[in-house]
Amino acid sequence: MQRFDETINRKQTQSYKWDKLKEVYNLENVEDLLPMWVADMDFAAPAVMSRAIEKRLATKVFGYTYADEDLKVAISHWFTTRHQWTIDPSTILFKQGVVPAIATIIETFTAPGDKIAMCTPVYPPFFNVPQAQNRLIVTCDLIENDGHYTIDFDALEQLFKDGAKLFILCNPHNPIGIVWSRQQLEQLVALCIQYDVYLLSDEIHADILFKGPYTPIFTIDWIEKAKVITCIAPTKTFNVAGIQLAMVVAENPDIRKQLELTIQRHAELGPNIFALDAAKALYTDGAEWLDALLVYLQRNIDYVREQLNALDGISVQAPDGTYLMWVDTRATGFAEKALMQSLLTTGKLALEPGSKYGVAGTGFFRMNIACPFDVVKDGVERFKLALSSLQQK
Repeated sequence: MQRFDETINRKQTQSYKWDKLKEVYNLENVEDLLPMWVADMDFAAPAVMSRAIEKRLATKVFGYTYADEDLKVAISHWFTTRHQWTIDPSTILFKQGVVPAIATIIETFTAPGDKIAMCTPVYPPFFNVPQAQNRLIVTCDLIENDGHYTIDFDALEQLFKDGAKLFILCNPHNPIGIVWSRQQLEQLVALCIQYDVYLLSDEIHADILFKGPYTPIFTIDWIEKAKVITCIAPTKTFNVAGIQLAMVVAENPDIRKQLELTIQRHAELGPNIFALDAAKALYTDGAEWLDALLVYLQRNIDYVREQLNALDGISVQAPDGTYLMWVDTRATGFAEKALMQSLLTTGKLALEPGSKYGVAGTGFFRMNIACPFDVVKDGVERFKLALSSLQQK
C-alpha cells in the first residue's frame, strides 16, 4: 500500500524542484526554502514501476530496444477504461516528453513567422517553445469571473481570422486547473475546422481529476474533419517525469506521416529501455495507486482552500483537475512583486508568480499541493506568515 504521508528527502538527488532553487529564485540562501512550485510530486512512484525496472536490470544487457505492441495496447486500454477514449495503437508515436512533442508538432506544421495561438494564463513553454522556433505568439485572455474561467471565443475567432496557423490547448488547464467541458471543446473544434487551424491538445494532466468528466479531444463529434494532434504521458499521473516519455496521438494518417518524417530527420531512436518497461507497468497495474493518490490530493486541496480562503483578500477555487492550486491574491492590495518577496524571504515558501503564465495571471500564485499533508500544512503556515508580515507594515 502506498504511503503518501512518507516524507522523502529529495535534496542532493539532482531534483530540479529541490536542488535548483538558488538559480530559479536568484537567492543566496535557500536552505530553509520550501518548494511548492514546479509540477512535480513528492511522492514515491508506484512500486509496480520499480519492480519492472528491477526486472529489466536483471537482464544485464541494455542494447537497442523498441516500443512493442504490448505497450501501445496497454496505453490504449488505460484510456479506454478511465476516459472512454479508445486509441488505435497504430496512431501512437513516442517522444521524450510533452514539451519536446510540442516542439516537433510546431516545427512540422508551421513555418518561421507563423502565428501560434493560445489562451492565457497558460503553461510558459507554450510561449517559449514557439518563440525559440521564430514563430509569433498571439494570445487571448480567458474570461475570469469570481475564480471561474471560460474561453473568450469571440477573441479567439479574431486570432484565427488574423491568420493563426496553430492553436495550443491545455486540458486539464495548467495553471488554473479547469477541465474544459465538451460544449466548449466542440465550439473550439468547430472554429479550428472553419479557419483551417491545427489543434494541438496537451492532455498530460488528464488522469488527475476531481471534477469532470475530462473529454479527450478525439472523442468530440466531427473530429475527423479537424487537423488535431494530442499529447499524453504517464509522467504527471505517476510522478515519473525523469523517465522522459510521452505519446503523440495522430489519428489522421497524413498528419502522422509528417510527424514521423520530422522524427526521422532528427534521428530519434525512440524511448529508452527503462521508460518502455516503466510505462507498460504503470498503464497495466497503476490504477490502484492513482485512485489512492486522488483521494489523498483531495484532502490536501480541501485543507488549503479552508485555510487560505479564511485570509483577508485571498481566494482559492478547487481545481477540477491537476494538483495545482491557483491562489488569487488581488484583493489583498499588495503587488505581486511585494508578495513574492515576502513569500521568499519571510515565509520561506517558493511558489510560482501568476505573471509567469502571462499578464492575465498577474496577482495569482500557483501552489503545488502534491506532497505529504504535513508539508502542505507547513506551506500554508508559511503563506500566512508572509501575508501577515506585509499586512503589519
